[in-house]
Amino acid sequence: MSTRRRAGERYAGTTLLPVPGSPTPLDDPTSPSMPLGSPRRPARPPRRAVHPRTTVHRPVPGPRRAAPAPASAPALRTVASPAAGGWLVPLLVVMIGSFMALLDTSIVNVATSRIQADFGASTDQVQWIATGYSLALGIVVPTSGWLGDRFGLRPLYIASLLAFVAGSALCGIAWNLNTLIVFRVVQAIGGGLLPVLGQSIIYRLVPRERIGAAMGLYGLGIVVAPAIGPALGGWLVEYVNWRLIFYINVPIGFLGALAAVSILPHFATRPGQRFDLLGFGFVGGGLFALLLAFSEGSSWGWSSYRVLMLIAGGLLSLAAFVVVELSVEQPLLDLRIFGSFGFSLSAVLIGLISTGLFAGAFYVPLFLQQGEGYGPFQAGLTLLLPAAVMSVMMPISGRLYDRIGARWPGAIGLLLVALGTYLLRDITPATPRSALILVTIVRNVGIGLAMMPIMTGAMAAVSADRVGQASAINNIVQRVASALGLAVLTSVMIAHQAQQVAGRSLPSVSPGFADLSHLAATGQAGILALLSSVENQAFGGGLGDVFLLTAGLTAVGVLLALMLPGRPAHAAAGAKADDGATLHEMAA
Repeated sequence: MSTRRRAGERYAGTTLLPVPGSPTPLDDPTSPSMPLGSPRRPARPPRRAVHPRTTVHRPVPGPRRAAPAPASAPALRTVASPAAGGWLVPLLVVMIGSFMALLDTSIVNVATSRIQADFGASTDQVQWIATGYSLALGIVVPTSGWLGDRFGLRPLYIASLLAFVAGSALCGIAWNLNTLIVFRVVQAIGGGLLPVLGQSIIYRLVPRERIGAAMGLYGLGIVVAPAIGPALGGWLVEYVNWRLIFYINVPIGFLGALAAVSILPHFATRPGQRFDLLGFGFVGGGLFALLLAFSEGSSWGWSSYRVLMLIAGGLLSLAAFVVVELSVEQPLLDLRIFGSFGFSLSAVLIGLISTGLFAGAFYVPLFLQQGEGYGPFQAGLTLLLPAAVMSVMMPISGRLYDRIGARWPGAIGLLLVALGTYLLRDITPATPRSALILVTIVRNVGIGLAMMPIMTGAMAAVSADRVGQASAINNIVQRVASALGLAVLTSVMIAHQAQQVAGRSLPSVSPGFADLSHLAATGQAGILALLSSVENQAFGGGLGDVFLLTAGLTAVGVLLALMLPGRPAHAAAGAKADDGATLHEMAA
């Protein structure tokens, strides 16, 4: 008896699964199932054996066995493809709205003194032009994710742009300070949504391997708008009329809305999403209380009853919001995103770099106008070259992210920001203008190098269906960090000025920068005290403390940036998409 037969007898009664490509018992004449002496069948070419048992592992065609689609799948794909030109033309359209919204934030700051004079308001009252806008942003931004899913990104973007245009027109015709503040709130409803929707649209359109370059271009609006705002606003205020800073938004906004109607693609919606009213109440109330406390802390007093109650109430409200969002099925903001270490780390870095960006954008023009005696337009012109350098760095940093990830652009950029800010601590009215421009260029190179890779890395750390939520959270982090940073830094400067002036037994002009700004712009008699040597030294020393503290915070960010991924997300994942779909497929 042959070895094959003995083997067959040994395994008699055992069900053997055929190996693909191997002969079956019917093909082998020596197998136990083949009677001896049977004529040998002609050998057949190897074929893939099919065993009855294997069929249970195959999906049965038909609706009963069809795999259910993920709940987020409808929101991941576009209904219509982008217009000719790929994703670049829609990106330029989206940049219009984001640029206008962020430009308006900085352009209004240089007009507050002229508005105060026209309406006969006090400094505390006129500051509500900016405070009201910030408070409205804190309420509307958390709703952007739900609104985008419910109504669609494209119609919501167009509606937000038109709301911003309408608010701008109303601000231009305001007949007193109260109506201007109310119209600024209307303007903020659209202006707060535009940057969030812009980022969400970009991440739905652009292939993952090109997202760094796309965000680099988009960053021109995010970073350059606050930089050129003082120059443009200063020229309009000094040589035309302050109302034009609002009217200028109307024609540009209408053109942007028409371009969005004809170019932006449609995106799928999720109309079944319920609105988290309880979560909205907690997050809206918490952010409102904190932003109000940070904005008015300098004038009301940080130890005053109102400020302490606002801070305590805001923190308790946000704590309740966290509990609610982690317990509901459809949260307003998906806080589980913070379970991603990459997103959480990037959010911290975004907060630090936003503080450094807005501190420099606010205090450097303040120094030029109060320390150097420049007018708003001349101060803005001084900052145009650093702004141009930053605009060149944004696309470069985006391409660097596509190649090497966020770690090294973020760390090197933050290091340059820390170095430039540290050098600003020694500026005095005797500092040459060229030296100030050079140091500011160093800072702006760092900001342009670090900001977009860090923001892009934060968005790439989450799945595609959570991009809208991540974008909303990032914008909230930016707003709160900039408001809190400016409030803390301003308190440091005011405390230093008051200490220096009191130590010399001199009468103090109000050390708050808002009052000083009013004096410098209107030329009141108090400007003589401001420009005295003692007041000048106190003012410079206060700014030095501000820049030193900002440099220290940014240096901490350098260490954190070294923990970012060393490769872009699409390279590290082998170009695999989150939840089975790539961003390239979304745009197709």
